[in-house]
Amino acid sequence: MLDLNFIQRKIKLIHEELSRLESLSRYTFKEISEDFTKMSAVERLLEKIIMRAIDINQHIIAELGHGDEKIRGYEDTFHALYSLNVYPVEFSKEIAPSAGLRNRLVHEYNDTNNEIIYKSVKDAISQYTRYCDYILKFAGSKK
Repeated sequence: MLDLNFIQRKIKLIHEELSRLESLSRYTFKEISEDFTKMSAVERLLEKIIMRAIDINQHIIAELGHGDEKIRGYEDTFHALYSLNVYPVEFSKEIAPSAGLRNRLVHEYNDTNNEIIYKSVKDAISQYTRYCDYILKFAGSKK
């Protein structure tokens, strides 16, 4: 059974972090990349947003999955939600790669470019705003 309180709490936190990320998106790449604090905030906010969504994904899969979902990594959790009719396949293809960004941020891969991180901010704001809408609509239908 879905834990609606868990989902709503995670969505609330994602919305708060999206708001903070949006305020940082007003800065230019130069302003962000030359300011350690701003760059660190962008990285951490992206990481937290993506990880909270993965937490939600894993919860939905654990509670409503069929047991045959092929989950090899975090990216697959986004695809699994399509198979559970949470959102359209096109959206799963759009948002799933953000799990790779999360991995690059967490594991501090040497090839993670600040420009890639900066460019991902606008996509993250758009994608995760829609993600929250899809999740809340889906969870509401399961009451």
